[in-house]
Amino acid sequence: MGTDLKLLLILVALLSGCANLGVKPWERGQFAREDMQLEADEMDMAIEDHIYFSKEGASGGRTLAGGGCGCN
Repeated sequence: MGTDLKLLLILVALLSGCANLGVKPWERGQFAREDMQLEADEMDMAIEDHIYFSKEGASGGRTLAGGGCGCN
């Protein structure tokens, strides 16, 4: 085999490795389930955000406002 043919085969193999990226339409139902969410519980998410922003003395991120004292 020539060097050009080997290089072409390697290039085709590398490019075809990225051909199946993304979620197929029939797989979206699996990822939309509540137990597949990164942060499924709204109350836990709100508590964690409150603690984070109180400790950091920052506001924003998830439409929270206030200072570092935690009394927003």
